[in-house]
Amino acid sequence: MEPSGDRDRRPLPELRQQAAEYYRSNQVPQRLEEALNATFYLRPLDLYGHLANYFSKLSKPPVICKIIGRKVLDGVGQPTLEVEVFCTVKNHETSICSIVVSSHSEILENASPEAIDADEKERNDSINRALEWINESLNEMLRDLQPADQHKVDELLGDYFAKKLEEEKERMEIEREEQAAAISAPPCVPAPSAPPGKKKGAKLGKKTSITEKPIPPAGPTEPVLCGSIAIAGLSLAVAKTGATVNNTPLYLYLALMKNQFQDLPTELPVPLPMVTLLSCGKSSSGKLKLMKEVMLIPPTELTVKQGIERLLDIQKQVMRLLDPVGKGPPVLKRISHLGCLITGCDSLEQPLILIQTACRNLGLELGIDVHLAINCAAHELMDYTKGKYEILIGTLKSPDEMVDMYVDLINKYPSVIALVDPLRKEDVQQWSNICNILGSRCYLIAEDASKNIAKLLEDQNANIPKCSGLIIKYTNQTKISDLTELTRLLDGQKHIAILGTSAGESSDNSLVDLAVGLGARFVKLGGLSRGERVTKYNRLLAIEEELAKNGRLRSGENHEFVAFAEEVQTGEELLHALPLTEQGPWSSQHTQPLLAQDQNPVSSLGSTPHLSEATEVKPSEFP
Repeated sequence: MEPSGDRDRRPLPELRQQAAEYYRSNQVPQRLEEALNATFYLRPLDLYGHLANYFSKLSKPPVICKIIGRKVLDGVGQPTLEVEVFCTVKNHETSICSIVVSSHSEILENASPEAIDADEKERNDSINRALEWINESLNEMLRDLQPADQHKVDELLGDYFAKKLEEEKERMEIEREEQAAAISAPPCVPAPSAPPGKKKGAKLGKKTSITEKPIPPAGPTEPVLCGSIAIAGLSLAVAKTGATVNNTPLYLYLALMKNQFQDLPTELPVPLPMVTLLSCGKSSSGKLKLMKEVMLIPPTELTVKQGIERLLDIQKQVMRLLDPVGKGPPVLKRISHLGCLITGCDSLEQPLILIQTACRNLGLELGIDVHLAINCAAHELMDYTKGKYEILIGTLKSPDEMVDMYVDLINKYPSVIALVDPLRKEDVQQWSNICNILGSRCYLIAEDASKNIAKLLEDQNANIPKCSGLIIKYTNQTKISDLTELTRLLDGQKHIAILGTSAGESSDNSLVDLAVGLGARFVKLGGLSRGERVTKYNRLLAIEEELAKNGRLRSGENHEFVAFAEEVQTGEELLHALPLTEQGPWSSQHTQPLLAQDQNPVSSLGSTPHLSEATEVKPSEFP
């Protein structure tokens, strides 16, 4: 009987020889033969494991083999899109990851039943069309592509979207022609003209009143191609797949992508959260309409974990002030889809005084221990029949009066360091005025004007007012490469980028990775309630902890604002000082900034007065 050891080794020489001959015939490197020689005395199981580890390094990289789109529900029960990516990994079909992308549709407040039904139909049609694209043509188009080749994937998605957009334009043109042919227009009968010397509608014996300067009309609503959410969903899903197969967190993968896969930054900052505490907008029961969101921003010297703990204490204190008896359910019933408290207020100062009181009860001071931001959403408040903003029920203000009101507000409450959409994007002159007056003391952020990211990149003057930065939402035909390009442009022009959630959010937390990887200054996630909101804050905390553990966490930087007025004056002085030169060979589109102008931060938060100078202000409505 042979020894067991010899019996175990008998097939090894034959196995080694066969493997060596096979891989030598297939031009395997010489080091493989050396590796096989090193396995001569290994036991069979050890040999198989050794060869498997070695050959896995020589295997083909994973490629996309299948993509599945599904209809799922978001945080408010509305349909949205899920995308799952399968890859061929070592000859096996494997599910790598899935994402859920938010819909572009906003929550309609105080809308008619007809409008709500139309919005629901639009949502369903868009998701169903996106599923057709993903599960049919796009599935075939992206098959066998490497998920790490994000540029190639986004290029194909962009071409596909452009083709669908052109088809939609042709379809609408045919429909218009058919309608024009089917409807016979009656002959035009000219209206009787007014007698000479008399104006139509004017009464004799009375002087006509001088009308105010007309406001610019609202720009056309940006059309959203039905099914375009498939583009955003697939681009993000492929990016997450590329990060997964490379065993890299999504935020680091995006940071590499933004850096064009050069050296990874040694340190990454975590964006400051803009936490929505109160909603005093049109959906509330009070007179105040202006403050759709009143947000809290922790100071930069705190970690995100410390900041969120502080903001949670303020939220609890505000809830006690709103419900002094201590009955929890009435307050909890006022939680909005944004995860914040809905409360009715009758003046501009009332919500600010409420937060100020809560901070005092906790021994905190506004402007030092916590800062404020206000989402004004002014485009929702314009009464176009009167040409004014209705900031309170029955209180109307012209665009110029709005600027004066904001100046008064910031003078009394310098703890407000950001105003989001204080005016419509069409009020270009007023945006310029408010930036020149308040730009060195707070951020003036545009959200409504930055919805179409692809259009911003195509036309850098696409109706973007003068401002400090943009709120970016990832949806519709947006692609990951679009975000990286846009944030690079904003960084180069000293503008801030804010990644924001939509009204109908899902529990997918990829947005936080986008904000960290792309170097956003703030992340706007809503309130500290509702699962789809809280899961994103938890992801932000996890990323901060991971960066700190790996020594990659960059400490908080002070807020820096832009002295727009000084910048304009300096630019004019330079213009007069420089001699006239002929225009160079470069096209103007290469030197045109994305927003209204280049900016240099010259003023920091520490130079603004503290709230202690304004705490004696009594509650009252601004004139």
